[in-house]
Amino acid sequence: MIPDDSSINLAVTDWPYLDHDTPLTGVLCRDESASAARPGILLIHGGAGLDEHAREQARRYAAAGYVVLAGNMVGDGVAGDRDRVIGCLTTLRDNPALMVRRARAGLAALSRCPGTDGRAVAIGFCFGGMVALSLARAGEPIAGAVSIHGSLATSQRAQPGAVPAKVLACHGALDPHVPAGDVTAFAEEMSAAGADWQLILYGGAVHGFTHAHARPGAIPGVAYDPRADARSFTATSSFLAEIFA
Repeated sequence: MIPDDSSINLAVTDWPYLDHDTPLTGVLCRDESASAARPGILLIHGGAGLDEHAREQARRYAAAGYVVLAGNMVGDGVAGDRDRVIGCLTTLRDNPALMVRRARAGLAALSRCPGTDGRAVAIGFCFGGMVALSLARAGEPIAGAVSIHGSLATSQRAQPGAVPAKVLACHGALDPHVPAGDVTAFAEEMSAAGADWQLILYGGAVHGFTHAHARPGAIPGVAYDPRADARSFTATSSFLAEIFA
């Protein structure tokens, strides 16, 4: 699934869409040298909004052979204004129905992107991981949902038989922002729902372990971990290869 670097012609373009009357501009990443239709990935950003980390991850998965739309959960003109971003994310977190609707707008936009074959997964980081899991809990008919150092807690637990998506959670074992009780509750919830789920714990890793440019100590409990970053990408790649086989 991963092409030779020399064969990749990666195109990165803005991709505008709407959630009702809220304008959202995502970033579409795709290999234009690939002629066959491919599965799509809705990549959902973390707590900083659609930042360079989300864009880098979108390029990373597009280079692996997928059509990737890095969605925008907060609306145009908000990124870069930390207070506004946090306000938007808090509103979405406290209104699960709105959060799922906003993510579904991204999935709809992904379905209109050139080169997609109709199959899709959601991959989210930090806040985006919570969003991806919320889509699965809401019964969205996507092939998979991946949370990478995301929040595992929820106020709306998955109902038995209501999770068609396969689920993968990649989690730092020392993440202070996700209590151990949340990890246990997530496992119990997914099992009770009858979901096809996986949970991978990375020893020594804390929150935000894929953020290669995180300044050490800038945010307590957040640090880059190159091993957990590489291992989570490998695990997610294997997960995608399995569900799209």
